[in-house]
Amino acid sequence: MNFKKVLITGATSGIGKATALLLAQNNCHLILCGRRKSLLESVSAQISAAYPVAICTLTMDVRNKEEVFAAIESLPDAFKPIDVLINNAGLASGLNTLDEGVLDDWEKMIDTNLKGLLYVTKAVLPLMPKNGDGHIINLGSIAGKEAYLNGNVYCATKAAVDNLSRGMRVDLARFPIRVSAIHPGAVETEFSIVRFKGDEERAKKVYDGFENLVANDCAEAIWFMLNRPKHVNINELTIMPTAQPNATTIIRK
Repeated sequence: MNFKKVLITGATSGIGKATALLLAQNNCHLILCGRRKSLLESVSAQISAAYPVAICTLTMDVRNKEEVFAAIESLPDAFKPIDVLINNAGLASGLNTLDEGVLDDWEKMIDTNLKGLLYVTKAVLPLMPKNGDGHIINLGSIAGKEAYLNGNVYCATKAAVDNLSRGMRVDLARFPIRVSAIHPGAVETEFSIVRFKGDEERAKKVYDGFENLVANDCAEAIWFMLNRPKHVNINELTIMPTAQPNATTIIRK
Protein backbone atom coordinates (compact mmCIF):
# COMPACT_ATOMS: atom_id res chain seq x y z
CA MET A 1 0.00 0.00 0.00
CA ASN A 2 1.43 3.40 -0.97
CA PHE A 3 0.73 6.65 0.83
CA LYS A 4 0.71 10.01 -0.86
CA LYS A 5 2.33 12.19 1.79
CA VAL A 6 4.14 11.39 5.03
CA LEU A 7 5.42 13.95 7.56
CA ILE A 8 8.36 12.79 9.70
CA THR A 9 9.80 14.79 12.59
CA GLY A 10 13.43 14.29 13.58
CA ALA A 11 14.18 13.23 10.00
CA THR A 12 17.84 14.28 9.95
CA SER A 13 19.27 11.10 11.49
CA GLY A 14 18.58 7.78 13.17
CA ILE A 15 15.11 6.25 12.99
CA GLY A 16 13.63 9.30 11.26
CA LYS A 17 16.14 9.20 8.42
CA ALA A 18 15.95 5.41 8.05
CA THR A 19 12.15 5.62 7.88
CA ALA A 20 12.29 8.38 5.28
CA LEU A 21 14.59 6.27 3.08
CA LEU A 22 12.40 3.18 3.40
CA LEU A 23 9.19 5.08 2.65
CA ALA A 24 10.75 6.78 -0.37
CA GLN A 25 11.79 3.37 -1.63
CA ASN A 26 8.09 2.48 -1.44
CA ASN A 27 6.93 5.53 -3.40
CA CYS A 28 5.80 7.76 -0.53
CA HIS A 29 6.15 11.53 -0.85
CA LEU A 30 7.84 13.10 2.15
CA ILE A 31 7.69 16.14 4.40
CA LEU A 32 10.96 16.02 6.33
CA CYS A 33 11.21 18.06 9.53
CA GLY A 34 14.18 18.85 11.76
CA ARG A 35 16.18 21.55 13.50
CA ARG A 36 19.35 21.19 11.40
CA LYS A 37 18.74 22.72 7.98
CA SER A 38 21.96 21.49 6.39
CA LEU A 39 21.28 17.90 7.45
CA LEU A 40 17.68 18.11 6.24
CA GLU A 41 18.93 19.27 2.85
CA SER A 42 21.49 16.47 2.79
CA VAL A 43 18.88 13.79 3.55
CA SER A 44 16.54 15.30 0.97
CA ALA A 45 19.28 15.29 -1.69
CA GLN A 46 20.21 11.69 -0.87
CA ILE A 47 16.61 10.54 -1.27
CA SER A 48 15.97 12.61 -4.41
CA ALA A 49 19.04 11.10 -6.07
CA ALA A 50 17.75 7.58 -5.45
CA TYR A 51 13.95 7.72 -5.66
CA PRO A 52 11.41 9.62 -7.83
CA VAL A 53 9.37 11.07 -4.96
CA ALA A 54 8.42 14.63 -4.04
CA ILE A 55 10.10 16.05 -0.92
CA CYS A 56 9.42 19.16 1.15
CA THR A 57 11.68 20.14 4.06
CA LEU A 58 10.57 22.12 7.11
CA THR A 59 13.26 23.50 9.40
CA MET A 60 11.69 23.76 12.85
CA ASP A 61 12.27 22.95 16.49
CA VAL A 62 9.28 20.98 17.79
CA ARG A 63 9.78 22.65 21.18
CA ASN A 64 8.83 26.00 19.65
CA LYS A 65 5.05 26.19 19.31
CA GLU A 66 5.08 29.20 16.99
CA GLU A 67 7.70 27.62 14.70
CA VAL A 68 5.76 24.38 14.45
CA PHE A 69 2.43 25.96 13.48
CA ALA A 70 4.05 28.46 11.10
CA ALA A 71 6.09 25.76 9.36
CA ILE A 72 3.15 23.41 8.85
CA GLU A 73 0.89 26.26 7.73
CA SER A 74 3.53 27.15 5.12
CA LEU A 75 3.25 23.77 3.37
CA PRO A 76 2.48 24.03 -0.34
CA ASP A 77 -0.94 22.71 -1.36
CA ALA A 78 0.81 19.90 -3.25
CA PHE A 79 1.82 18.40 0.11
CA LYS A 80 -1.72 18.36 1.51
CA PRO A 81 -3.49 16.36 2.77
CA ILE A 82 -0.94 14.67 5.05
CA ASP A 83 -1.80 10.98 5.09
CA VAL A 84 0.72 9.88 7.72
CA LEU A 85 2.37 11.65 10.67
CA ILE A 86 5.39 10.01 12.26
CA ASN A 87 6.18 11.73 15.57
CA ASN A 88 9.80 10.62 15.76
CA ALA A 89 11.55 13.66 17.26
CA GLY A 90 12.70 12.92 20.80
CA LEU A 91 15.75 12.78 23.02
CA ALA A 92 17.27 11.93 26.38
CA SER A 93 19.41 14.55 28.08
CA GLY A 94 21.59 13.50 31.00
CA LEU A 95 21.54 10.39 33.16
CA ASN A 96 21.20 11.34 36.81
CA THR A 97 19.25 10.40 39.89
CA LEU A 98 16.34 12.76 40.49
CA ASP A 99 18.08 14.57 43.35
CA GLU A 100 21.07 15.30 41.10
CA GLY A 101 18.99 16.09 38.02
CA VAL A 102 19.65 19.17 35.90
CA LEU A 103 16.59 21.35 35.42
CA ASP A 104 17.57 22.33 31.88
CA ASP A 105 17.74 18.63 30.96
CA TRP A 106 14.26 18.06 32.37
CA GLU A 107 12.84 21.01 30.42
CA LYS A 108 14.47 19.85 27.18
CA MET A 109 13.04 16.32 27.48
CA ILE A 110 9.54 17.43 28.46
CA ASP A 111 9.43 20.12 25.77
CA THR A 112 10.69 17.80 23.02
CA ASN A 113 9.27 14.39 23.84
CA LEU A 114 5.85 15.46 25.06
CA LYS A 115 4.97 19.05 24.22
CA GLY A 116 6.66 18.88 20.82
CA LEU A 117 4.69 15.77 19.91
CA LEU A 118 1.48 17.53 20.95
CA TYR A 119 2.24 20.70 18.98
CA VAL A 120 3.01 18.82 15.77
CA THR A 121 -0.03 16.56 16.11
CA LYS A 122 -2.33 19.52 16.77
CA ALA A 123 -0.98 21.36 13.72
CA VAL A 124 -1.18 18.34 11.40
CA LEU A 125 -4.60 16.93 12.37
CA PRO A 126 -6.63 19.49 10.37
CA LEU A 127 -4.66 18.44 7.28
CA MET A 128 -5.25 14.70 7.67
CA PRO A 129 -7.91 12.84 5.66
CA LYS A 130 -10.90 11.74 7.72
CA ASN A 131 -11.70 8.65 5.65
CA GLY A 132 -9.52 5.95 7.14
CA ASP A 133 -6.36 6.93 5.25
CA GLY A 134 -4.92 9.03 8.10
CA HIS A 135 -2.40 7.38 10.41
CA ILE A 136 -0.30 8.72 13.30
CA ILE A 137 2.70 6.77 14.60
CA ASN A 138 4.36 7.91 17.83
CA LEU A 139 7.89 6.87 18.79
CA GLY A 140 7.92 5.79 22.41
CA SER A 141 10.51 3.66 24.18
CA ILE A 142 10.87 0.65 26.45
CA ALA A 143 11.68 3.40 28.98
CA GLY A 144 7.99 4.30 28.89
CA LYS A 145 7.10 0.77 29.94
CA GLU A 146 9.75 0.17 32.62
CA ALA A 147 11.47 2.88 34.65
CA TYR A 148 15.20 2.40 35.24
CA LEU A 149 17.87 3.90 37.49
CA ASN A 150 18.72 7.50 36.53
CA GLY A 151 16.04 7.49 33.81
CA ASN A 152 13.33 9.25 35.87
CA VAL A 153 12.21 12.21 33.71
CA TYR A 154 13.06 10.57 30.38
CA CYS A 155 11.07 7.49 31.43
CA ALA A 156 8.20 9.75 32.52
CA THR A 157 8.06 11.52 29.15
CA LYS A 158 8.01 8.22 27.26
CA ALA A 159 5.33 6.83 29.60
CA ALA A 160 3.35 9.95 28.68
CA VAL A 161 3.85 9.17 24.98
CA ASP A 162 2.54 5.65 25.63
CA ASN A 163 -0.61 6.90 27.36
CA LEU A 164 -1.08 9.81 24.99
CA SER A 165 -1.04 7.36 22.08
CA ARG A 166 -3.81 5.38 23.79
CA GLY A 167 -5.78 8.60 24.29
CA MET A 168 -5.32 9.63 20.66
CA ARG A 169 -6.44 6.20 19.55
CA VAL A 170 -9.74 6.63 21.40
CA ASP A 171 -10.28 10.27 20.41
CA LEU A 172 -9.54 9.84 16.70
CA ALA A 173 -11.27 6.51 16.07
CA ARG A 174 -14.49 8.28 15.13
CA PHE A 175 -12.99 9.79 11.94
CA PRO A 176 -11.30 7.23 11.62
CA ILE A 177 -7.63 8.13 11.97
CA ARG A 178 -5.45 5.22 12.99
CA VAL A 179 -2.95 5.67 15.83
CA SER A 180 0.01 3.42 16.63
CA ALA A 181 3.04 3.54 18.91
CA ILE A 182 6.39 1.81 18.65
CA HIS A 183 8.50 1.23 21.77
CA PRO A 184 12.11 0.25 20.97
CA GLY A 185 14.80 -0.99 23.29
CA ALA A 186 18.47 -0.22 22.68
CA VAL A 187 18.88 1.29 19.19
CA GLU A 188 22.30 2.56 18.17
CA THR A 189 21.69 6.05 16.77
CA GLU A 190 22.73 9.51 18.00
CA PHE A 191 20.56 8.86 21.09
CA SER A 192 23.36 8.12 23.57
CA ILE A 193 25.66 10.78 22.11
CA VAL A 194 22.92 13.35 22.76
CA ARG A 195 22.19 11.92 26.21
CA PHE A 196 25.88 12.20 27.15
CA LYS A 197 26.19 15.63 25.52
CA GLY A 198 28.66 14.71 22.83
CA ASP A 199 30.76 12.19 24.79
CA GLU A 200 31.12 9.62 22.00
CA GLU A 201 33.36 7.28 24.00
CA ARG A 202 30.82 7.00 26.81
CA ALA A 203 28.00 6.59 24.29
CA LYS A 204 29.82 3.77 22.50
CA LYS A 205 30.03 1.73 25.72
CA VAL A 206 26.22 1.58 25.87
CA TYR A 207 26.27 -0.76 22.86
CA ASP A 208 29.40 -2.79 23.65
CA GLY A 209 29.19 -6.56 23.83
CA PHE A 210 25.79 -7.27 22.24
CA GLU A 211 23.96 -6.84 18.96
CA ASN A 212 21.75 -3.81 19.41
CA LEU A 213 18.89 -2.69 17.20
CA VAL A 214 19.68 -0.36 14.31
CA ALA A 215 17.48 2.39 12.93
CA ASN A 216 16.29 0.33 10.00
CA ASP A 217 14.86 -2.33 12.34
CA CYS A 218 12.45 0.31 13.62
CA ALA A 219 11.79 1.71 10.14
CA GLU A 220 10.72 -1.75 8.97
CA ALA A 221 8.38 -2.08 11.95
CA ILE A 222 6.84 1.29 11.08
CA TRP A 223 6.37 0.18 7.47
CA PHE A 224 4.63 -2.96 8.72
CA MET A 225 2.21 -0.85 10.78
CA LEU A 226 1.44 1.40 7.82
CA ASN A 227 0.85 -1.53 5.50
CA ARG A 228 -2.06 -3.11 7.36
CA PRO A 229 -5.49 -3.01 5.70
CA LYS A 230 -7.74 -0.11 6.70
CA HIS A 231 -9.72 -2.25 9.13
CA VAL A 232 -6.54 -3.20 11.07
CA ASN A 233 -4.83 -0.90 13.58
CA ILE A 234 -1.60 -1.99 15.30
CA ASN A 235 -2.02 -0.19 18.61
CA GLU A 236 1.58 -0.70 19.65
CA LEU A 237 4.75 -2.69 19.03
CA THR A 238 7.57 -3.20 21.53
CA ILE A 239 10.76 -4.11 19.65
CA MET A 240 13.88 -5.24 21.50
CA PRO A 241 17.31 -6.66 20.73
CA THR A 242 17.34 -10.42 21.36
CA ALA A 243 20.04 -9.74 23.97
CA GLN A 244 17.81 -7.26 25.85
CA PRO A 245 14.80 -8.98 27.39
CA ASN A 246 13.74 -5.89 29.35
CA ALA A 247 14.76 -2.29 29.98
CA THR A 248 17.41 -3.07 32.56
CA THR A 249 18.88 -6.39 31.39
CA ILE A 250 21.36 -6.76 28.53
CA ILE A 251 23.29 -9.99 27.99
CA ARG A 252 26.76 -8.91 26.91
CA LYS A 253 29.46 -11.21 25.60
